[in-house]
Amino acid sequence: MRLIITLLFLFFFLAIAFIFGSQNDQMLTLNYLIAKTHLSVAQAVSLFTLIGFILGLLVALLWKILKLVKPKSNKINKANV
Repeated sequence: MRLIITLLFLFFFLAIAFIFGSQNDQMLTLNYLIAKTHLSVAQAVSLFTLIGFILGLLVALLWKILKLVKPKSNKINKANV
């Protein structure tokens, strides 16, 4: 059930991002430290949504790994004492 609700929220926010991006055809200039590029608002919204999604997945994965590793190290320490 939790997975279904999460997927519904994900599709809802992606739909909002898509609608927002498709309505804006203005060009943006993004200045990086070493480069400069021109993107439409739709491309920028898509790019930053993708980057945010990937960062969120990485943080969730790191959290899950730390949660799995931490109890095992506590059990080993208690067994040695």
